[in-house]
Amino acid sequence: MLSWIISVWTIFAVAQCYFSEENYTEESKMQPPTVIIAIIARNAAHSLPYYLGALERLNYPKERISIWAATDHNIDNTTAILREWLTVMQTHYHYVEWRPLEKPTSYVGELGPKHWANGRYEYVMKLKQAALNFAKKRWADYILYSDTDNILTNPNTLHLLMAENKSVIAPMLDSQSAYSNYWCGITPQGYYRRTAEYFPTKQRQRRGCYPVPMVHSTILLDLRKEGTKKVSFHPPHKDYSWPFDDIIVFAFSCRISGMVQMYLCNKERYGYLNVPAKPHQTVEDDRINFVHLYLESLIHGPPMYVSRNVHVPPKQSDLMGFDEIYLINLRRRPDRRDRMLWSLYELEIDAKVVAAVDGAALNSSDIKILGVDLLPGYYDPFSGRTLTKGEVGCFLSHYYIWKEVSDMQLDKALIFEDDVHFQANFKRRLMRLMEEVEQVELDWDIIYLGRKKVNLEEEVAVENVRNLVYADYSYWTLSYAISLQGAQKLLNAEPISKMLPVDEFLPIMYDKHPKALNSSDIKILGVDLLPGYYDPFSGRTLTKGEVGCFLSHYYIWKEVPLDDVG
Repeated sequence: MLSWIISVWTIFAVAQCYFSEENYTEESKMQPPTVIIAIIARNAAHSLPYYLGALERLNYPKERISIWAATDHNIDNTTAILREWLTVMQTHYHYVEWRPLEKPTSYVGELGPKHWANGRYEYVMKLKQAALNFAKKRWADYILYSDTDNILTNPNTLHLLMAENKSVIAPMLDSQSAYSNYWCGITPQGYYRRTAEYFPTKQRQRRGCYPVPMVHSTILLDLRKEGTKKVSFHPPHKDYSWPFDDIIVFAFSCRISGMVQMYLCNKERYGYLNVPAKPHQTVEDDRINFVHLYLESLIHGPPMYVSRNVHVPPKQSDLMGFDEIYLINLRRRPDRRDRMLWSLYELEIDAKVVAAVDGAALNSSDIKILGVDLLPGYYDPFSGRTLTKGEVGCFLSHYYIWKEVSDMQLDKALIFEDDVHFQANFKRRLMRLMEEVEQVELDWDIIYLGRKKVNLEEEVAVENVRNLVYADYSYWTLSYAISLQGAQKLLNAEPISKMLPVDEFLPIMYDKHPKALNSSDIKILGVDLLPGYYDPFSGRTLTKGEVGCFLSHYYIWKEVPLDDVG
């Protein structure tokens, strides 16, 4: 009996391990799908370092990515930047296809580098089709088209889009305006159509992955899908009669296939795209617009980073004709300091960081030693409260700069607080403004650049200087220029002995405060504001509360019940 049991056990053991190499380990994971990234670049030297930096940071195995890159008709050093990057990165990616075209530098019938002539549209269509053919020939699973001013700051973009399992999908990209890389409506003739869905989508009031008639600029095609076999960029379909435009030709191709629906995904922040330059604009105008886009990314995040594998010449910063430029920053807010320093660097503005007086750290003894005495009987005209420690610190921060301007005999200085939000073309517009001020020999003490108008009355324009007015009652000291005589007038008022908030003190000085206690001959001007929109220099926009307030009044004017507002 025992021998029988041993025999059965032996047979069973041999049966379990018949092959010596047999094991029971788990199967290995599937490799990620293969991707072709199509890079089509023209006059993109200003954005390419950021674009390529974003590609490097994609959280996707580079050995599963091939690069198809083409560049043509450049008047800048786009070709050199791309060549430099590809030379370094070609060993990291599975394969690199490089198609540069050195000459010519313009298309027939082109009015400028930002004008899209039919020849340019057709050439871009052919390039995109060539990339698509390349991807199909290499049996790639996906192809990603992404314009060189589309910066994918979210490193997980590829994984997130693939997870949606769509034939054609685009990540919604943010810009400096209402512009984005999708349409919610299209006319029977193939033109853009306004729809009620656009802004709720753009503002992410509704989030998801939505079918739309058009996506462009950055799109991911799933080449494993049956339907994508039929889509193309060139030549246009035989029944095509819509505008001769590469994005519209492709949208028509998807539609006519009967199997491909375009989708837009706005579940995450994926990145940014530059607002297209107008046909009459230059490459320099496009660069300035892109700088503004970069500044937006610093505010909203995630920010852009340049590639480590291309040489980017250092910026040449200057003082814009001022004797000094100050940046006020609390030491405990290094995040604001860093954002502002990067912003000023991109704008090529040289600023001196001044440590703000931290009101939160002040106690009664400190205030007494500093000689600070609050203005007797002062209460905030809106809230009714007295001065806060934060307001004391803010005032002292500005006061010490006025004192330095006076002590150093600086002819004129520029002051920024660290929460300034710059608008596009800030530097050029400010320099133009100051040139006009000097040309007319205008006598001025302070010029508000970033402020909030308290009163809605129209301000009096300064003659012969565009966009400059005699400032009415205003709040905020986000940014302003101050002259030597202006600083001396403020100091002569001895504000430390009768302190109140700095943005209340200035209107009192030029006799525009509703409860003016004294006045002087100080001349305070302001950059003209577009009522209720934004300061054209600081870029301050309406708050949601202000928008709601305006709409409430607006719908009353329209005699629509407030219950319908929303």
